[in-house]
Amino acid sequence: MTPKIHRALGWSKFLLTAALLLSLGRYGAAQASQPSPPLPGVPPQTSPTEDPWEVQQHKAMVKKVNLQRQQEIKKDTEKLLQLATELQQSVEQSNENTLSLEVIKKAEQIEKLAKTVKDKMKGQ
Repeated sequence: MTPKIHRALGWSKFLLTAALLLSLGRYGAAQASQPSPPLPGVPPQTSPTEDPWEVQQHKAMVKKVNLQRQQEIKKDTEKLLQLATELQQSVEQSNENTLSLEVIKKAEQIEKLAKTVKDKMKGQ
């Protein structure tokens, strides 16, 4: 390679790196300037200019979401009880030499539903 070509390639790499760094810096600044959305269940930060009606509406919305989550947890736990009872009956009908595919599928359903209930209880 001639020195001119070598120098031109080095310069173009430099410009490409600088452009990349500048675009990443702008992207980061744009991300930092956007406010994050409020989390459910977390009270909003109040400021002296905040409207009391908005605060009240936010509290009502959080209460409604929590009530709905509680109802879903209750419904899911009832389903868990039903599945566990069915699993128990299936296991009692089997013997030490047979384990049906139905029993395995039911156990997997219970596992998935239990994880869902656990996540809902954590508020996720």
